[in-house]
Amino acid sequence: MTKAEPIRRRSALRVGAGLTAALATGCAADQQTATPAPAAHPASPRPAHPASPRPAHPASPRPAHPASPRPARAAPAPRRLPGLPAQIAHGPRTGDRVALTFHGQGDPAIANAVLKEAERADAHVTVLAVGTWLDAHPAVARRILDGGHDLGNHTLHHIDINTLSEADAYAEITGCADRIRRLTGSIGTWFRPSRTQTATPLVTRLAQRAGYPHLLSYDVDSLDFTSPGASAVVENVTSAVRPGSVVSLHFGYADTIAALPPLLDHLDRRGLTAVTCTELLT
Repeated sequence: MTKAEPIRRRSALRVGAGLTAALATGCAADQQTATPAPAAHPASPRPAHPASPRPAHPASPRPAHPASPRPARAAPAPRRLPGLPAQIAHGPRTGDRVALTFHGQGDPAIANAVLKEAERADAHVTVLAVGTWLDAHPAVARRILDGGHDLGNHTLHHIDINTLSEADAYAEITGCADRIRRLTGSIGTWFRPSRTQTATPLVTRLAQRAGYPHLLSYDVDSLDFTSPGASAVVENVTSAVRPGSVVSLHFGYADTIAALPPLLDHLDRRGLTAVTCTELLT
């Protein structure tokens, strides 16, 4: 071995040690650089996703739909019926038809139950709706028409129309007519004055001015609005009904739901069919 070899060996050892230290330092530096990367991941844009526009979807126009229902078919418009008086209390006495008419007001669940009972017996009815009731439950207009029933006007607020001034009485008629037109495309088939069986000559003229050639009265009163019990409602109707009768009933009373099946059974046994006022009178 020459004298230079130990020197070269020591130099190589120093170089090797230097490389080892450098590699160790480089690895440590890599680890320090790579360590923050996983921590940065959760801070990526993913947490911002829930704040994206998706939660705004439920606030889309869908909730506004129930306030503007469109009927499956248009409500028939009123028309003059030759040979019939301005106020109609009943139809032809020679046929086998009667008309069940309902004052449209009260809990819509009861109204729906009454309509279901009628439809179960293949009966069609006429609903004279109060304007404020339609404001609160606009979907019932579509429900009535979809079931093949008549829809008419029973004033805006259901107050005693015969006692009102000319301007106020006309506003009651046209106010409800406007609601029905907005919901169905027409002012409704019939007008019935509120809180009276017979309208005064003034109210009759005002109804005709508003577009209703005939006012719809009735000849049989069920008195269901007095809540006398279902059996009494049935008796009140069946003791007085005959061919051509127009029967006054109401939504909003539980007695009416219970009375309807036996009432319709009674009509069927007598060979009488419950139809709309349009079907009865035209």
